[in-house]
Amino acid sequence: MSARPHPAVARIRRAVRELLDAAPPGERYVAVSGGADSLALAEAVAHVEHRRHSKVTALVVDHGLQEGSAKVAAIAAATARGLGADDARVLTVDVSGPGGPEAAARRVRYAALRAELPDGALLLLGHTLDDQAETVLLGLGRGSGARSLAGMPLLDPPLARPLLNVPRAVTVEACAALGVSPWQDPHNTDPRFTRVRLRTEVLPLLDDVLAGGVPAALARTAAQLREDSAALDGLAADLLAAASRAPSDGDPARAGGTPDTGGPRPQLDVETLASAPAALRRRVLRRWLLDANVREVTDAHLRSVDALIGVWRGQGGTWLPGGLVAHRAHGRLTVNPPERSKGD
Repeated sequence: MSARPHPAVARIRRAVRELLDAAPPGERYVAVSGGADSLALAEAVAHVEHRRHSKVTALVVDHGLQEGSAKVAAIAAATARGLGADDARVLTVDVSGPGGPEAAARRVRYAALRAELPDGALLLLGHTLDDQAETVLLGLGRGSGARSLAGMPLLDPPLARPLLNVPRAVTVEACAALGVSPWQDPHNTDPRFTRVRLRTEVLPLLDDVLAGGVPAALARTAAQLREDSAALDGLAADLLAAASRAPSDGDPARAGGTPDTGGPRPQLDVETLASAPAALRRRVLRRWLLDANVREVTDAHLRSVDALIGVWRGQGGTWLPGGLVAHRAHGRLTVNPPERSKGD
């Protein structure tokens, strides 16, 4: 009879098992950085999936941002294999593009990881309760809405985060029990990065002032907001369907084609939306604008477009990213290039 696992190891395995029980079937991949969170996760996923006679693949991203990063990535891959992963691949990326180094690295990392996934596969990520708390605080400090404050979801295929209710300290304890030495990323202690200061300065101060339990409280808040957002998203989907009207030949409000398909642009019936609460209406508008290929929609954009419904005075259209304009014409909202925008 085998000995019982260390409590920290058992807790992480239980969290993984519960999530995978609720996940759709498919191949399992684990993102591994070499840190405590991802290594503890890799061991747990391998343990759970091997009992189901399924294979597990570890994916290690080498960002090339630090001297010796290739060696660190190779060690992380070897450690993941030693913890039970059936295969471990190192993905080398070039970090470039807009935004600071954190944002750029995150963007290319996720792109590289997603590119490795076959259809139906699930990628498990080692974000912990502490990461969730930091995400909520970042959103709060930036004045983000409920969608951002809701933090990261446990399961959003192809991504899964089974450790969102597990403190970071537990993953460190699990690695010690497993006999592995996690890599200590120097970026995780560099105060130039906002998340590092949240982790090392802001959260400890809040924990001290509020007598402890702040990360868990922030994670609970995120979970509650995710439930609220899911309910509102369902109502918004119904309202969007009711307000959507496809343009037809001879319609005076007919618009040009979308950039992708050349087909008619989606329109919204103003009267259907006018009686809805503004918060629900803006959720509809956000989904509508994204479907119309408008990217980087901000709260200011949404409120300006919403004013075409709730504060209508015959004003002109609202300029949007991508050189588009949302305008109201003949009782409908349409997104068009500026030369086609004419108001009621």
